[in-house]
Amino acid sequence: MNLKFKPLSSSWVALHPQPRGIIQFIGGAFFGSFPTIFYRYFLSQMYAKGYSIIALPFRFSFQHWPIAISLLKEQAILAKAMPEFAEKLGYENNIYTDQSKYFWLGHSLGCKYIILLEFLSENGWQDRLSKYVNVREVEKVERIFHQVNPSITTILNQHSLLISPDISDTNSAIPFPALTKLIEQIGLGVKPNRQQTQSLIEYSDLFQLISMISFSKDTVAGSAKDGEKSQEEQNKSDVLWLINTLKKRGLLHQEIIGKHLEPVGIKVGNYIVDLNPLDKFIQPISGRCLEQIALHLLENNG
Repeated sequence: MNLKFKPLSSSWVALHPQPRGIIQFIGGAFFGSFPTIFYRYFLSQMYAKGYSIIALPFRFSFQHWPIAISLLKEQAILAKAMPEFAEKLGYENNIYTDQSKYFWLGHSLGCKYIILLEFLSENGWQDRLSKYVNVREVEKVERIFHQVNPSITTILNQHSLLISPDISDTNSAIPFPALTKLIEQIGLGVKPNRQQTQSLIEYSDLFQLISMISFSKDTVAGSAKDGEKSQEEQNKSDVLWLINTLKKRGLLHQEIIGKHLEPVGIKVGNYIVDLNPLDKFIQPISGRCLEQIALHLLENNG
């Protein structure tokens, strides 16, 4: 069964004739702007196993709150549009009105947006947020929220699978310390920053329906093996921090061999070209296990 994306609202959707669930996918910086190209093989394997796919492109920005909130609005628009779209195609459409059949799947920076969506699903998130950012920032987020005015304001009871999560900070996007410091000083850095985002997770009552896949050679998001490294290296590892923080909340986690861009790739014959000349660049499909593990975690959460 071939994967064919069609535009719907601001997203690309591929509806399965007999869907078992709906995957809402958000990719990493740059690659996530063109998810139907750079993540095509990965998404095709999810589709082949019976999932309808929503690929949610996003523009790159240091302001992560507006992007996360806009995803809530997009979810609301698609929730109304997809049953009608499925009916036109002659497909089963009842599943699209059941919010528990929706899954969030992110890679790299896309995981941070899912984390912010989870936080925004908590009652009284404004009061929670005020503990970790200044009053002006809370007012700004509230203003954006009311301007976007999403009719669906929660992802409660929707499981999330985070792949190589990067809780991005300004220095993650700009590897020049002097420039990073200047940008932070004039107030144009990443918001919320890494420390704030960690606090939103750590002191929340949510984040109980999350699975995670990490890679053993990931130098961006880190890996479970970072626990064997120096304290400085441990502090930089988002994967290790999430394991330690969420393991008591039922986190399902599996680490496999690979690097940060493992989900990125295009099928060429019996090979996957991952578009990263600094990595392996090309890999036989027979040696790839990421998609099977992702499907296993989705099914165990579902």
